[in-house]
Amino acid sequence: MHADASEILHAHPKMHFAAGSYRYDVVTTSSGTTYTVKNGPDSISATLLWAFGLGRVAQSYLFKQADGNFYEARVTYFKSLQNLNFTPARALASPKDVAEAMYRPVSASEIERCFGCHTTGSEIAGRFDEKELTPGVSCEACHGPGVKHVSTMQAAAVSGTTENPAGTIVNPARLDPIDSVDFCGACHGTWWDVKFSGGKGVVTARSQPFRLEESKCWGKGDARLACIACHDPHEEVRKDPAFYDHACLSCHPSSSDAKEVPDHPKTCPVSTKQCTNCHMPKVFDSDMHYNFTDHRIRVVREGEPYPE
Repeated sequence: MHADASEILHAHPKMHFAAGSYRYDVVTTSSGTTYTVKNGPDSISATLLWAFGLGRVAQSYLFKQADGNFYEARVTYFKSLQNLNFTPARALASPKDVAEAMYRPVSASEIERCFGCHTTGSEIAGRFDEKELTPGVSCEACHGPGVKHVSTMQAAAVSGTTENPAGTIVNPARLDPIDSVDFCGACHGTWWDVKFSGGKGVVTARSQPFRLEESKCWGKGDARLACIACHDPHEEVRKDPAFYDHACLSCHPSSSDAKEVPDHPKTCPVSTKQCTNCHMPKVFDSDMHYNFTDHRIRVVREGEPYPE
């Protein structure tokens, strides 16, 4: 969203964070949000332009300099802190100057990826278009351009045809399990994204598709384990563990007397309720100051290291 539309910034009009001799201030007024970094007499300020994230976990910010290029603020708002801290993986122990302490330059290719996941229609004719994009993830972000579908359906309504013609709109629900999880992973982190980036440790819990495919029961792909088997992309994520029991029990029988077959492994000897509490535990990511649900489905043993 545009920084001016950020409820987080308006709800926290004066935020600051200090690291060593550097002080970071984010001040929001009716005229906008100013980001300032100071070190003694040295100071740099900029107006924040874009906010990424609703703030359920965190919200990060971009701004521009006189050169017209994008820069990422070194600080991010974290809900658990109700304040600023270093943007994940952006902390510097000894910045060479105020400029380096304030921001990280962002390449054009990275900007395309950032806006590609956090907005809709940011690319027109193969080029990033900051002015025409739609903030947030709307229908066309997943279903593709809808003009052909709309015109076809309007024509069908006029002619009295009730058939929904195929090929006029993308329907991700028709993808096979592997493609379906990769489709979600395009923004949430595919198996290959994590492998090629060299991600290790609890930070990989942020990449739910990767962790899901690390599950032993994933095998070569199972529709009962695809992201949409548990999550409706048209609704907010449900936080009640019991809500997901139906998905677990689609594979594991709810009765201990049920016969074990390859497609229906034996039931849990402990419980058939709130399965995710035990088998998809939450792990704390110190960079994000948040407990993420680890989507690697498994039998968790007390004291074991985070499974890679």
